[in-house]
Amino acid sequence: MINLHSEGAYLLNGNDLIVSGKECDEQVKAKLGQKYLTKEEAKQNTIAYGILQNHNKSGNPEKLQLKFDALTSHDITFVGIVQTARASGLEKFPVPYVLTNCHNSLCAVGGTINSDDHLFGLSAAKKYGGIFVPPHVAVIHQYMREMMAGCGKMILGSDSHTRYGAFGTMAIGEGGGELVKQLLSNTYDVDYPEVVGVYLTGSPKPGIGPQDVALSIIGAVFKNGFVKNRVMEFVGPGVKNLSVEYRSGIDVMTTETTCLSSIWKTDDKVKEYLEVHQRGDAYAELNPGEVAYYDKMITVDLSEIQSMIALPFHPSNVYTINELNANMMDILDKVEKEGQKLFEGTNLKFTLKDKVKNGRLFSEQGSIAGCAGGNYENICDAASILTGKSVGTGEFALSVYPSSMPVYQSLMDNGVASKLMTAGTVLKTAFCGPCFGGGDTPANNSLSIRHTTRNFPNREGSKPGDGQIASVALMDARSIAASAVNKGFITAATELEGINFDIPKYYFNKTIYDNRVFQSYNEGDGNSELRFGPNIADWPKMEPLTDNMLLQVASVLLDPVTTTDELIPSGDTSSYRSNPHKLASFTLSRKDPAYVDRSKEIQAAESRRLEGATTEEGNSALKAAYEKLTAKFSGFDKKNTLIGSMIYANKPGDGSAREQAASCQKVLGGFANIAKEYATKRYRSNLINWGILPLITNEDPEYKVGDFIYLTDVVNSIRERKPEIKGYIVGDEIKEISLSVGQLTDNEIEILLSGCLINFNRNKMSN
Repeated sequence: MINLHSEGAYLLNGNDLIVSGKECDEQVKAKLGQKYLTKEEAKQNTIAYGILQNHNKSGNPEKLQLKFDALTSHDITFVGIVQTARASGLEKFPVPYVLTNCHNSLCAVGGTINSDDHLFGLSAAKKYGGIFVPPHVAVIHQYMREMMAGCGKMILGSDSHTRYGAFGTMAIGEGGGELVKQLLSNTYDVDYPEVVGVYLTGSPKPGIGPQDVALSIIGAVFKNGFVKNRVMEFVGPGVKNLSVEYRSGIDVMTTETTCLSSIWKTDDKVKEYLEVHQRGDAYAELNPGEVAYYDKMITVDLSEIQSMIALPFHPSNVYTINELNANMMDILDKVEKEGQKLFEGTNLKFTLKDKVKNGRLFSEQGSIAGCAGGNYENICDAASILTGKSVGTGEFALSVYPSSMPVYQSLMDNGVASKLMTAGTVLKTAFCGPCFGGGDTPANNSLSIRHTTRNFPNREGSKPGDGQIASVALMDARSIAASAVNKGFITAATELEGINFDIPKYYFNKTIYDNRVFQSYNEGDGNSELRFGPNIADWPKMEPLTDNMLLQVASVLLDPVTTTDELIPSGDTSSYRSNPHKLASFTLSRKDPAYVDRSKEIQAAESRRLEGATTEEGNSALKAAYEKLTAKFSGFDKKNTLIGSMIYANKPGDGSAREQAASCQKVLGGFANIAKEYATKRYRSNLINWGILPLITNEDPEYKVGDFIYLTDVVNSIRERKPEIKGYIVGDEIKEISLSVGQLTDNEIEILLSGCLINFNRNKMSN
């Protein structure tokens, strides 16, 4: 079904695959003769290479400095981005910047908080020249697919699922700081990434959808890091057998592999899609060159893909539904034991085996929504399965969220909406809530099956701190519909017989956007005022780094991977995303509730130091640390030693691009993370942009919460790119620790030393 080739592969004429091995070069030479290219030469014939170099402003093909064609954000991130850019000297949006309102669309949460932010976004579009998509009109990625993606383009978004590869667009999801750089006409700096080919053959069986293919790939590559921070390039004869929406449904889930970006070859189907959306001029045929070389290769036989399910609590925790049904109790027991580790130290009990009835796993809720599930073809196929059937009147309920109003209108006009409603399905407006915990939160101890992007702990909206826990299993819309036919019992779509998968022709009505979406790119009115609400606050002042730093360990997270949702929860907490101090109060609230108070205590000591007051007043741990350091180091001076907090995590940063996972730590006085590795580039970039040291160690932590880490010669070590930063554990005794910050660009060095991206930009302006 899926095979991984870590040694790379040649692709000849876009079709013939020769996997690297002892005889690889000889085979290629024999086929090509004088047209033979070395691996290094052939690497330049990937689609990714051409697009990246066309956007590279550095002049060095290995050290990329990228400028994007367009930017996009949603209403969890755009207020902070505009506020950061504004504090850095923003005058206008230099490229098209789309501000969508699809995450905090429900304005009942937090009183007027969400609506205030929506109107702030509209006022920003008016002032700086942007594009504003009001609530319920379209989810962020569907609007970008329909109206902005184009062949050969690059788009940067402040949402991790910014992926438009199926439309010939290389898109990257990053933290808000990277969008701020683009808004200030700076660049996105990254080493040229390796390119991993994804070679598709065959055609999917009836009932197999894009989520089945995506979950199969994620299951094969996530845990081994096969595509981490690399570009996935989809090629091969199987591509032509997939519709553009099908490709897009696979593509959007590449985020869960931890790849940097993705790109697909394009063809007449892409051209037709763009023409339907009145943007035929955005089409260009993209293919790898006659001889292309990929650093790694994934081969996928689409005809062998089966109906899949990703059980809690990660999209990589995949099984075929047939495998689950055949080994039900063993698999669920394993998932329960792994899941319960996430709730150690609490009274919560995560269970799945209690949901098995008559040998079948039962779910109380189904949802088809967002950028992954809510697309036209997914919903049409779900309707084909549900036509003439009923979801039942019991505990199970099914909701469907079309991804845009044009999609919704077409579903209504051609009768698909009527079929779903008649079956008992509830249709709702374009909204990302089921994906991040802002809508359709299941009842306590319930299992929800969803065609969305993630199933991390609590991402469905439950609150462990209040004794509530629920869980999500990811499935394709077709198998969710099949399960709905069976009143909530997990069923593979391929189990059903006699289904006529009928997808009526889609008609796109652009007038819906013309009449509601505000467009003012290149027409901003700099004299207009931003509209603020009481919950929209400026960033607090942030200090630059100093040579000597004393950082108290505020949390130690020993899970194999720590997600950004665990660092700063999504869901209703996101209503406070425009108020740095209020949002920061939720940091690690579902993982280590005492973290905030610990951080605030040491932050108060730093405030006293900056004021010239006695820092250790009322803080016995800090006083003891000072005494040990004074005894150990003759030159130790507490007045010139910055005080802050830090966290340790084995592998933090999997998941969302939300920069709040880092900014909230900084607002609370955090100055470092220590990790064995960072799960994603975007989380590490977020740390740097907020002036937090992304420290790396190979050692298991020998320190505990409450101990201190003393760092010396920090500024000099970073500026001179020294391989190590001198560090000492100040616990029961003082012990040296080996730490490094890894590779940093020139700008990253200056951002760190300045204390954050805002300070860096202000310093540039003053100079």
